[in-house]
Amino acid sequence: MRPIVSTATTLLPHPPDRVWAAVTDLDRWQWRSDLRRLDRIGEDTFTEYDKTGFPTRFTVTDRRPPTLWAFDVDNANLTGRWAGEFRPENGGTRVTFTETITVKKPWMRLFARGYLRRQQARYLTDLRKALEREGGI
Repeated sequence: MRPIVSTATTLLPHPPDRVWAAVTDLDRWQWRSDLRRLDRIGEDTFTEYDKTGFPTRFTVTDRRPPTLWAFDVDNANLTGRWAGEFRPENGGTRVTFTETITVKKPWMRLFARGYLRRQQARYLTDLRKALEREGGI
């Protein structure tokens, strides 16, 4: 089955090191409106639980502060990779998040691309709000 790819990009009016810190600080995930909790399992592995308690496991595969963070993704419905790029632009940061997944249940393919786009949009909205708050993240 061919992978599904979804990319989201936006310009944030904050320096790359601040955006990097917000995205990669696994101890400060509460700004994310889609999560119930996050459990760290060592330096490079963590599990996120969505609002319903559904777990997704992540394993970091590349970390180059403050320009690139990438990991493998796996849960009962999908497997894949996520990569976040952080580039300075016009005094801020151009973020590009690319998710490449393969669904484990063929019927889910019908909904996967829309699901990824909604999740990415929600993540960027949450990130923007968190960075704009007084004191930030």
